[in-house]
Amino acid sequence: MKLFFSFFFTLVATALAAHNGSIRGSVLDAATKNPLAGVSVSIDGANLQVYTDELGHYRFGELSPGTYTLVTSYMGYEVNTKMVTVREAETTTVFHYLNRTDIELSAVEISSNPDVQVQVIPAIDARMRPTNTSQDILRMVPGLFIAQHAGGGKAEQIFLRGFDIDHGTDVAIDVDGIPVNMVSHAHGQGYADLHFLIPETVDRIQFGKGPYYAPYGDLATAGYIGFQTKNAIDRNMVKLEAGQFDTYRAVGMFNLLNRAESNRPGNAYLATEYFYSNGYFDSPQAYDRFSAFAKYNGVVGEKGLLSASLSSFTSRWDASGQIPERAVKSGQTGFFGSIDDTEGGRTSRTNLNVRISAFPGQNSVFRNQFYLSLYDFELFSNFTFFLNDPFQGDQIKQKEKRRLLGYRGSFTRNDRWAGLDWKTEAGLLVRYDATQNSELTHTAGRTEVLERKALGDINQINAGIFLNETVHVAPWLTLNAGLRFDQFQFMYVDKLQPVYARRIEAAHVFSPKLSAYFTPNDRIQLFVNTGYGFHSNDTRVVVTRGGEQILPKALGAETGAIWKATPRILISTSLWRLDLEQEFVYVGDEAVVEPGGKTRRSGVDISGRLQLFDWLFADLDANYTYARATDAPKEEAYIPLAPEWTSIGGLSFQMKSGLNGSLRYRHLGNRAANEDNTVVAEGYWLADALLNFTNPGFEIGLSVENLLDRRWKEAQFDTESRLFDEPGPVSEIHFTPGTPFNMRMHVSVFF
Repeated sequence: MKLFFSFFFTLVATALAAHNGSIRGSVLDAATKNPLAGVSVSIDGANLQVYTDELGHYRFGELSPGTYTLVTSYMGYEVNTKMVTVREAETTTVFHYLNRTDIELSAVEISSNPDVQVQVIPAIDARMRPTNTSQDILRMVPGLFIAQHAGGGKAEQIFLRGFDIDHGTDVAIDVDGIPVNMVSHAHGQGYADLHFLIPETVDRIQFGKGPYYAPYGDLATAGYIGFQTKNAIDRNMVKLEAGQFDTYRAVGMFNLLNRAESNRPGNAYLATEYFYSNGYFDSPQAYDRFSAFAKYNGVVGEKGLLSASLSSFTSRWDASGQIPERAVKSGQTGFFGSIDDTEGGRTSRTNLNVRISAFPGQNSVFRNQFYLSLYDFELFSNFTFFLNDPFQGDQIKQKEKRRLLGYRGSFTRNDRWAGLDWKTEAGLLVRYDATQNSELTHTAGRTEVLERKALGDINQINAGIFLNETVHVAPWLTLNAGLRFDQFQFMYVDKLQPVYARRIEAAHVFSPKLSAYFTPNDRIQLFVNTGYGFHSNDTRVVVTRGGEQILPKALGAETGAIWKATPRILISTSLWRLDLEQEFVYVGDEAVVEPGGKTRRSGVDISGRLQLFDWLFADLDANYTYARATDAPKEEAYIPLAPEWTSIGGLSFQMKSGLNGSLRYRHLGNRAANEDNTVVAEGYWLADALLNFTNPGFEIGLSVENLLDRRWKEAQFDTESRLFDEPGPVSEIHFTPGTPFNMRMHVSVFF
């Protein structure tokens, strides 16, 4: 109904303004001629501001005849000013070509745009903090920490907002709209292996903390992280790296098509990466990975944009696994040693992604995305050593083969109705996971099969729709309301049963959202967010529970501000709370279902970005979280491994001479490793350094992890285990050691 009235009033307004003129413009990258989305375009002195769409288009209507000054502003590009003359009853067409430039915090704008809080800080960090690995990219989310605990090829363990997210249970991650998380995975719900992403291809990163974003559904309780790869590259590159512990990396990026100067611009490029490392463990891990990525981006027809990409990666590795503290203290193994060094794995993933954006009118866009992933996974682990099998050990194999198909579609329209600016977004999402032979097997030495504990086929379908409405009530107030509905179907065939039987369960969930953004001036934006989110449980949990309590909801609330304290100081703060309902967790390492309880997390996030000089930047992120189970006795209410105090920060510099680099720290405080806090996971404080010399033809650089060579524990668990010569089990901290002083050098050639 609102759309009908919007259309009616638009016709009336058009008739009344027939003698007024308008401006229609396009904003493009000067080097690649690719359209720039999200560019701020304002009319100086008129208090009018719009943002460009995916085609770089914008429009101002109902303008009185006269001369106007247009100002375009975009992070990392020069501010562009253009004088435009508007004539009566005519549309003036304008093209803006923006040149890249150094980051200037003084150019950062605080506006009524609701996306300010999720765009500004990631854009600054992406330009100022060079990344060499997909792990580095994840660390750009303030307050997010990761740990690797089974060789470099396994997905990282993630910590955010008081969650031990395991490998992705409570954070939704995507690359160009393709989900990274694997639901009902052989190793754990939401398993998110990001190693297929080549860091040099990443153009932008966006993230949002909390369950407040209607386009994101399953797993987006602690938040979401979205990576956008480059649509074009302006030059070819070959990069070679070498470092300690037999570490080598080679990257190539090559232009395949560049029609930047044509009337119908289109670009295509190919990126490849090879990585090898034996690691710093006593037993070499022989981590071997190859990735390839190709992407095309171009204009289709008069009002269309096509983006298509194909990527593939494969890796294999050996791992030392986690070791108990008592084995190190007794001298049975060294700090970098192992109990079972036959652990390891292999994995591969191939992605096909097609995105088409159509612009049927000046104020609307229709987006369609189709994606397909083919995925293989095999992992050997031994967490308890000889606890269950005192003779042959407790090694397990987890394996699966998966096809993932999906569609994302949305229609967005901007209207002016009842004197207010409205933005309506409606979306439809369908995801289908077909997993064959999801397996848990008791093995020995990675070769001998001792017992099959679980084997089955999993089919999971998630269909979701959402409506997201944003209205600018006043220049200083913007409201956003969203409603999302998700329907699930879970199917499981247990192949260990003597008779074939397919078990099917279905469930649905509604997720309303509401946010308000207050912008009293151009230096501060205040916000209040609230909303429901959820994460699905493993299909094997769903069928075991008969479809009951298997989509636990999360209710979040948050208030904060993003404040431009001075032209060169940007501060973001938030105070938040998140309640999570009862859930049941499928433990992939044991093939059992464990009940969980209700939890409550609350905390404070503070982020600051400071430009000390034209060439020197400082950044600081500090986070505190109080996380407790709400239906347990107070003395037993700790949430194991939930981070409490975390902080990252450092100095980054970019000099006109070509010297650039950073000196950074990471701090994760002590935290409870069990429910009564009688076992503590030790925190750490680390320093990293990077130094590059860059010019138009080449770059040479040096990076150092753990600059002070501190001995630290990267992943820690309170685990019950038994060593071969022990009479009974012992429960204590088991850990994976963190990297010692680790130096790498790289050389890049641009042509």
